[in-house]
Amino acid sequence: MTESRTHVLASLGIEALNPMQAAAEQAILPGTDTFLMAPTGSGKTLGFLLPVLQLLQPDTGKVQCLVLVPSRELAMQIEQVWRKMATGFKVNVCYGGHSVETEVKNLSNPPALLIGTPGRIADHLTRRTFATDGIETLVLDEFDKSLTLGFHDEMAYIIDNLPNLQTRVLVSATSGVAIPDFIELHNPTWLTFEADEDKPAALTLKAVYTNGPDDRATLFRLLCTLGSESALIFCNLRDTVEQLSDWLNSKGLYSTAYHGALEQADRERALIRFRGGSVTYLITTDLAARGLDIPDMKHVIHYELPDRETEFTHRNGRTARMHASGTAYVMLPKDVPGESTPNPFYLRETLDEFTLPTTTPALPEPPAYVTVYISGGKKNKINKVDIVGFFAQKGQLAKDDLGRLEVGDFMSFASVRRSKVADLLSRIQNEKMKGKKYKIEIAR
Repeated sequence: MTESRTHVLASLGIEALNPMQAAAEQAILPGTDTFLMAPTGSGKTLGFLLPVLQLLQPDTGKVQCLVLVPSRELAMQIEQVWRKMATGFKVNVCYGGHSVETEVKNLSNPPALLIGTPGRIADHLTRRTFATDGIETLVLDEFDKSLTLGFHDEMAYIIDNLPNLQTRVLVSATSGVAIPDFIELHNPTWLTFEADEDKPAALTLKAVYTNGPDDRATLFRLLCTLGSESALIFCNLRDTVEQLSDWLNSKGLYSTAYHGALEQADRERALIRFRGGSVTYLITTDLAARGLDIPDMKHVIHYELPDRETEFTHRNGRTARMHASGTAYVMLPKDVPGESTPNPFYLRETLDEFTLPTTTPALPEPPAYVTVYISGGKKNKINKVDIVGFFAQKGQLAKDDLGRLEVGDFMSFASVRRSKVADLLSRIQNEKMKGKKYKIEIAR
């Protein structure tokens, strides 16, 4: 156990577990039930994956652990952490919007760890795509969100079809959540980790006063004041997200929209462009408040405030994560003389004001990178080394001019320095990678 633990930490570049992760490692044992509550950004994913690794047995040929999550984004994030752990155990993800045929093919050689959304996993159970008699461990990550999204029946159906379940792990960032009876927890160990109040608050709240709702001009001034640093901008409605993103782009800023009505491919591409540094701002609904694999944010902007305190908290959890600091900007209408607009109940009566300059600063510099799309991926036997070598040899691209690389099943994305992308595409337009011609272009 110690050897594999040391190997995992080395693979992740981590010297030691934090207290929450160490407690979870001690609590999550065969035949036990555990409830883990810890703040967003505290490292809960590794907190449950590391002990799960110790529960897996090699060469069983069956799914041994099932992780249910409320969103495809969280599923992919957990998969990425598992792959970085370099455990040697196969993992697959299943979620709506992903090719069912591809998932069925992947599951024909069952993974030890299966991650998925309740709707898609329930669909596979109905299809009898994989056997469930080998599943002894169940993890419900952000299970409260799954219930909020209406997955109650699917989760109950799945659990009812796990005949040999021995170990249950419930994970949440929200306290006071009711646990449904169908989960059937037995004498669980409760691990509750609140934010450390003895430490200085890493999150700073600032009020930005506006001339009323939908004050795009004030937001524009704020973004120009922040310079080229990236930010998450939260809205309440999908239409607002689309309109605001289009407007910011028309003003010379680089943003992309992200919300639940987008096709899955468009959502993934928006995140890839944001992660890769080719857009500066992700305009989004509360869908991006948790469960996304994106870099730590220094800036979160509440263009519109949510109705519920929990969503406000989760939005702010995208910044000031782990040991970092960050600022959440709350856009509030100025008080009209003779009138007073009360703040939402979860806000302090007074917030420190972030004072904008009287004149709008110059436009931020364009993002340093451009995201390039490649029409091949892992199923085409293409990996990161192949792409790096192809871009270097055929495209004459220096190592320092290539940023983040993401290789999917049938497509890949690469961040290329903005000043180099035109020359790269020109040089490789008629070249083959591993003997085959692929479509390579700027991702939109």
